[in-house]
Amino acid sequence: MSATLDITPAETVVSVLARQIDDGAVVATGVASPLAILAIAVARATHAPNLTYLACVGSLDPDIPSLLPSSEDLGYLEGRSAEISIPDLFDHARRGRVDNVFFGAAEVDATGRTNMTASGSLDRPRTKFPGVAGAATLRQWVNKPVLLVPRQSRRNLVPEVQVATTRDPRRSVSLISDLGIFELGPAGARLVARHPWATVEGIAERTGFDFMVEDDLPVTPLPDASTVAAIRALDPRGLRDQLVGA
Repeated sequence: MSATLDITPAETVVSVLARQIDDGAVVATGVASPLAILAIAVARATHAPNLTYLACVGSLDPDIPSLLPSSEDLGYLEGRSAEISIPDLFDHARRGRVDNVFFGAAEVDATGRTNMTASGSLDRPRTKFPGVAGAATLRQWVNKPVLLVPRQSRRNLVPEVQVATTRDPRRSVSLISDLGIFELGPAGARLVARHPWATVEGIAERTGFDFMVEDDLPVTPLPDASTVAAIRALDPRGLRDQLVGA
């Protein structure tokens, strides 16, 4: 951690998410995406002022003066330049016009398959999860999908998902957790960075699948002062710290 800025794990994770977004990118969020919304707002306030944001409440480029508790809060309509329907969003994605979407999941396996549907099976579910909400197709159309698991454990990084809600065997996908960054795909899982507070051994203890490790594994850089300032200004209530483990 930085002695001067006292940077938290949540702030580092939000910074990593924000850096996935290039200036000029088109970024969309679905339901239950507070960390993604914060990352978009931080990217807009720092290195990506020209991004385009499609919010799930149906707004184009809304103002985000501060993070709201619910991703579906109608406050995300304020300051919009236009309205956009869900069919419009999917149409843009299908045409390759959406660059980034961050996808959560109850389970993820080493090949990058996710489970947002249920434990058990579709025929005999034990627990129903929030559901797919179009993610199965959207993930395959977005130029750079990213998986997000803010509290990594053997319960959510599993050897094999119980129900495959989304999959994309054509390409690898990045997974960002509270411990590090993985690349998942047909060749299996590879740890490509660890966060400063995590060790490879500690990550393995909280991972349910085998993974390869880079010979000279990078350590995730801490956010700089301007990024930390943006995060704290946009989330003064500290909702980020309630969502990220570590």
